[in-house]
Amino acid sequence: MKQKIFMYLFIFSLLLILFQYVNSKNVFEDDIRTIEKCNARVETLKDSVAVLNDKIFELSYFNIEHNEDAITYLENKGFDVPTLIPFIKDEIYKQNTVKGGNPLIPYAANEGKSMLINSIKILNHKWLITDFSDGIFWGELLIKYEVINQNEVTFDVIDSLLYPLQ
Repeated sequence: MKQKIFMYLFIFSLLLILFQYVNSKNVFEDDIRTIEKCNARVETLKDSVAVLNDKIFELSYFNIEHNEDAITYLENKGFDVPTLIPFIKDEIYKQNTVKGGNPLIPYAANEGKSMLINSIKILNHKWLITDFSDGIFWGELLIKYEVINQNEVTFDVIDSLLYPLQ
C-alpha cells in the first residue's frame, strides 16, 4: 500500500513537473515573441527619428542660429549675437504698436483692424522673413535689415505678397 502511494505521488509529481515545464516554455516563447515585436518597433521608431532629424536639419538650413557664416559676420562686427537676435525680433514687433498698423506692411487692413506681424524668421545676417495678418487677409514680407549698433537696426522691405481670399 505504501508503495502504491509513493508511485501515485511520483506520477503526480512527474505530471506537475511536466505541466510546469510546458507552461514555462509557452511563457518563455511568448516573451521572446514580445521582445522581437518590441525590437522591430524600436527599429521602426529609430528610422522615424532619423527621418525627423533629417527634416529638422533641412528646415533649419535657412536659420541664423544654424548659419555659422552669418553668426561669424555679426561677431566680427562686434555684436553679441545671442542678445542681438531677440532685439531684432522685438524691434519688428514694436512696429505692431504703431497707430494705424505696422508701417513695414504695405497693405491696408480690413475695416477696424490693423495688419500685424505674427512671426519672424531671421534667415541670415541681412534678411528675415515675416508673416502678417489682420485676421482675414494674410501675407508675407521679405525684409532686409541692417544692424547699426547693438541698440539700433533699420528695416527695408524687399518684397511682399498678400494671399488672395479663398
